[in-house]
Amino acid sequence: MHITLIPWFTREQRSMPWRDNPIPYYVWISEMMLQQTQVITVIPFFERFIACFPDIESLAKAELGSVLKLWEGLGYYSRARNLHKTAQIVVAQYKSQLPSDYDELQKLPGIGPYIAAAITSIAFGNPVPVVDGNVMRVCTRFWGIPDDIRSPKLRDVLFKRLLPEIKASYSPSAFNQGMMELGALICKPKNPVCTTCPLATQCVAFQSQRIAQYPYKSKAKEVPTISVVVGLIYYQDRILIARRKPTQMLGGLWEFPGGKKLMEESDDPFLIQKVFQETGLRIQITHKLKTIRHAFTHFKINLTGYECRSETDQAMPFASDEVKWILPDRIIDYPFSTAALRLV
Repeated sequence: MHITLIPWFTREQRSMPWRDNPIPYYVWISEMMLQQTQVITVIPFFERFIACFPDIESLAKAELGSVLKLWEGLGYYSRARNLHKTAQIVVAQYKSQLPSDYDELQKLPGIGPYIAAAITSIAFGNPVPVVDGNVMRVCTRFWGIPDDIRSPKLRDVLFKRLLPEIKASYSPSAFNQGMMELGALICKPKNPVCTTCPLATQCVAFQSQRIAQYPYKSKAKEVPTISVVVGLIYYQDRILIARRKPTQMLGGLWEFPGGKKLMEESDDPFLIQKVFQETGLRIQITHKLKTIRHAFTHFKINLTGYECRSETDQAMPFASDEVKWILPDRIIDYPFSTAALRLV
């Protein structure tokens, strides 16, 4: 496998800012960003992030809000929170140097087997195989493995089968990046370009003309939809925002008071009661703004916003870390979820 894969990768690899300069810090940041996100989307985010936080010390010293604001639009905000936590741990406990050991890396927040393998192989040259979605697709076709690609056990099976391959290669970094690049450019989910694949002569799926059968993927579970109602509450010329607690989903981001409701509840009484519970404010709803539909990984939301008025600015953070009254044009200075920004 490695004999033909690495020369192909050397010729065909795409230029990426973290690939052109694969220092541990860059590899770590890029791999955190690349989870569930395409390369073309990540590159401008990565460049802005590195411009603001050029090293692990600057990231560790930063306010979490600043990190979240730079992450705004990438989604999966727990990744940003884990980056910030890990930076502080590495500075305090590892003398500002990411560890090179595969198992040691996995002790850090947000670094699982895949990211640990990417860092230790790409940045340090250690022979540990990466197994992401692209690699799983390449391997199930190459070896003709019929197992369900959604099964967690398949990752362990492929890890063990790839281990002797990467150990036999002269460049663990090029091997792993080559496998991922092959899945992204050639061995694509639909319409793979098998005639230009460096592994085609050894590929079970191609040689047996059963490419469409691999990988096997069981039917995904139905994704529920949740209704969320929020109030854009004004007091004079200012609007109320609240910062979510670190333990909550989207922790550290700012939002508008409100919450999820049962389908049979009507919006107005629910929102009035919810805002009172969260802030102590008694509001008047003036009109409906819009309903935004947004998809997360495991559920979808219908986010409905209402413009509201309060006769007092005495809001309390009963359900949040902090509340603020700000001028509406200052909203862009605070990190919000994509759905909330669409509503704005």
